[in-house]
Amino acid sequence: MSYLDNVKIVLVETSHTGNMGSAARAMKTMGLSNLCLVNPVIKPDSQSISLAAGASDIIKNAVVFSSLEEAIANCSLVIGTSARPRTLQWPNLTPKECGDKIIEEAVNAQVALVFGRERVGLTNDELQKCHFHVGIPANPQYSSLNLAMSVQVLCYEIRMSMLNFQDNQSEPANLNTHTSEYPKDIDVERFYQHLEQTLLQTEFINANHPGQIMGRLRRLFTRARIEQQELNILRGILTSIDKKF
Repeated sequence: MSYLDNVKIVLVETSHTGNMGSAARAMKTMGLSNLCLVNPVIKPDSQSISLAAGASDIIKNAVVFSSLEEAIANCSLVIGTSARPRTLQWPNLTPKECGDKIIEEAVNAQVALVFGRERVGLTNDELQKCHFHVGIPANPQYSSLNLAMSVQVLCYEIRMSMLNFQDNQSEPANLNTHTSEYPKDIDVERFYQHLEQTLLQTEFINANHPGQIMGRLRRLFTRARIEQQELNILRGILTSIDKKF
């Protein structure tokens, strides 16, 4: 099995079926095939098949999810695309770094590259569910890339990283060869829910305004890239605190 089989391309609330088809075509030219559609405004149709231009198999095999959480639940690495700076800064990657990071972790686990809505991209809440953000450094005087173009650029970088690995018969740049395991997204989300519940219980955060503190804590743990054993320790600490209340 190719490492690329572990790479999910996730499109969130796509409103034009033609963009789904064009994105599928972009994926197939770069050797990727795992397309996920989150709550699409319109389900794939004849236009998406037509614009797929030979990649209709990717459209037909695309998995539809009702939420981003469901789509990335089994992924240990999630990278979100963002075209503009956000109030709460997040770890950022260049397109090449994004390709290297995806191949690095796709060796052992499912990973996801997430694209937002055509007009407004991903929400802040959705971006906070990602370990890293990636932006394409386009011409600042005209930086408008449509969805399929963005998919093409980043899938190209993923493929280049994969080819570099194959050509050199060595590990991709910065490949993490230790045996530590990163937790799946669903387990990390359960930790954040547990953390918020405990902090509310101890009155460390205000029940009416938990978001700001929780957002910064998410960024802290995202930056640290906690491993499975570390997550288990943190959950154990929270449980021991819970028992005192």
